[in-house]
Amino acid sequence: MGIRFAKLFPVYIGLYAASLTFSMLLRHDFQPSPITLRDFPSKLAVALTVKMLVFVASREWLRRHRHTSLQDMLHVVVTASINLTLLFGLYFISGGPLTPGRSTLIIDAVLSVVGVMGLRAGLRLWSRREGSLSRKRPLERTLVFANEKTAAKMCRMLSSTRSNLKVVGIYDVTCHAQQFLVQGVPLMGPPESLEQAARVVRASVVLVPASTPGRQLRDIFNACAPVNLEVRMMPLVEELVEGRFKLGPRDIEISDLLRREPNQLDMASICGYVTNQTVLVTGAAGSIGSELCRQLRALKPARLILLDQSESGIFGVEQEFLQKPVPEVELDYVIADICDEATIHQVIGDLRPDLIFHAAAYKHVPLMEHNPREAVRNNIIGTKTVADAALAHGVKRFVLISTDKAVRPSSLMGSTKLMAERCIHALHGRGETEFLAVRFGNVLNSAGSVVPTFRAQIQAGGPITVTHPDMERYFMTIPEAVQLVLQAGAIGQSGDVLILDMGEPVKIVDLAKDMILLSGLRFPEDIDIAFSGIRPGEKLREELFYETENGSERIHDKIFRCVPPATPYATLMTQVAGLRKQLHAPPQQLKVALKEAVQVWVDDFGQVDKQQSRAA
Repeated sequence: MGIRFAKLFPVYIGLYAASLTFSMLLRHDFQPSPITLRDFPSKLAVALTVKMLVFVASREWLRRHRHTSLQDMLHVVVTASINLTLLFGLYFISGGPLTPGRSTLIIDAVLSVVGVMGLRAGLRLWSRREGSLSRKRPLERTLVFANEKTAAKMCRMLSSTRSNLKVVGIYDVTCHAQQFLVQGVPLMGPPESLEQAARVVRASVVLVPASTPGRQLRDIFNACAPVNLEVRMMPLVEELVEGRFKLGPRDIEISDLLRREPNQLDMASICGYVTNQTVLVTGAAGSIGSELCRQLRALKPARLILLDQSESGIFGVEQEFLQKPVPEVELDYVIADICDEATIHQVIGDLRPDLIFHAAAYKHVPLMEHNPREAVRNNIIGTKTVADAALAHGVKRFVLISTDKAVRPSSLMGSTKLMAERCIHALHGRGETEFLAVRFGNVLNSAGSVVPTFRAQIQAGGPITVTHPDMERYFMTIPEAVQLVLQAGAIGQSGDVLILDMGEPVKIVDLAKDMILLSGLRFPEDIDIAFSGIRPGEKLREELFYETENGSERIHDKIFRCVPPATPYATLMTQVAGLRKQLHAPPQQLKVALKEAVQVWVDDFGQVDKQQSRAA
C-alpha cells in the first residue's frame, strides 16, 4: 500500500480514537462511571477496527489532501455514515456490550466528519502556504472581471496553481448589490466603474476569462490602459488541452481583442467526409495549411498527406506531430512542386486521396507585383495541375482556399486567385469530382502578415509603418478560419463559392495602436506610427462579394453560398494556355495578358448584375 498508507493509517487511528473518546466524555458530561471507563477500551478497539476496515475499503488514504474538493468532503460524510451504520448494527446484534452507546456513536459520527474535514482543510491550507512562500515574486493584487459563477471557478484555478496573483475582488457587471463575499473577497459591480473598483481594492491586475468576447475585452483593455492596470487572461480549456498555454494566467494577445463568438459546427457533417478517409493538403507547411492538418488529424482520417515544396516547413510540421502522435492516422510527408504535373499525378494516383484541400498559393500582394511569373505559375497553373489530377484520379471532393482579393482584383495576386476560382469552376460537372472554393479575408498571425511585422517593428523600437490611415481589412483567427473551411467543405455543393462571414473590418492603424498597448508601451510617446503610402496592387478596403453575390444564401451562421456565372471550359483552357506561353515573356507583357484574361470574368459578373437589375 506504500509509504502514504503507512503515514496516514496511524494519523486516522489517532483521530478516530480521540473522536470516540471525546464523544464518550461529552455523552457523560465528562463524569463517566467506573464501569463505563472499565468497558470503554474494549469497545474502542471494536469501533476502531470497524472504522479502519472502512478506511481501507473506501481507499480514503489515496485521496490527496492538498487538493481536497467538495467531492472529497462528500466522501468523508458517506464514510462516516457507513461507520455509524455498521456500529449501530453491531450494537443491536450484540445487545450493547460490543460498542459504545447509540448517543455516543451519533456524537462520534459528527466529530469524525469535523475532524477529518479539519485535517484535510488544514493540509490544503498548509500546502497553499508553502506554495506562497516558494514564490520568488511578490503577490500582485488582482481584480477578477467575470460573473459570480465564472469568477469562483477562476479563483479555484488560481488557488491550484503557483500563480503570484492574489484575488482581492470580483467585478461582475450584472451585480448591483455589493454586500456579498465570494470565496472571501468582495463582489462588486455597477454603479462603480471597473477603474473605481480596482482602486477600492488596490488592484494592479485585472484578470478576465478567455471566453470574454473580443469587443468587450477591447473595452476593458482601453479602460485599464490609461490607469496602468495590467490585463491578463485565464486560458481556454482548448488552449490547455492543445498545450498552447499552461494552467494559469497569460498575457492578452491581439487575437483575443478580435475574437468573435465561437463557431457552431456541425461535427457530424464534418466527420462524415473526413473521418476514415484519405485527405491531401497542399501548402501543408503554410499558416492555413498547417492548421488544416492539425484540425484534420484530430478528426482521424485514415491517412493524411501533407504536401509542400518547403522542405524546412514540412520538417517543422513533422516534428510537431511526432511530439503528439495520433496512432490511428497514417501520415505521409511529400515534398513536391504543385506545378510539376508528372509528380502531382503520381502522388495523387499512388496515394488515392478522397479529399483535397488546396491551400498552396503565393499570397503577398506587393511581392507578387514584382514576380508575376511565379504568381501565375503557382496560383493559376499549379491550381489547374492539382485540380486536373484530382479529376483524372477520381478524387471525391476538391476544396480551393481562395481570398477576398479575388473580388474585383486590383493586384496581380488577386487576379491569379480569381483565375484559380474560375479554373475549378470550369471543371465542375466534367467528372465525378466535386469542386468548390472557400473565400475569406486576412488571418491573424500568418507568416509575413501584418501582426508579426508590427511585432518585429515594436521590438526594434518603432516606428510601426502603416500604409494609409483609412486602410481597412477583414480579420479572422487562423483556427476559426480553418474550422469554417472544414464546415464549408462539408455542406457546400460542387460549383459553389462559399464565403466566410468575416464580421466588421478593422482599421490597420487601430490594430497597430492595440499592439503597442499590448506591448506595455504608449502611442505615440514610446512607439510612433508612420504612414508609408498604399503599395502597388493594394486596395484601401477589401471586398468579399461581387454585386451578384450580395444576396447569397446563408447556409451556416458564418458561411454564405453563391453560385457564380458558368465558366466555359474551352474559354478558360484557352486563357490558361495563353498565360502559359507568356510565362517567359517580359513581366509587363505577362501582366497585360493576365489583366485581359481576368477582365473577361469580372465583366461576366457585371453582365449578370445588369441582367438581374433589368429583371428587377
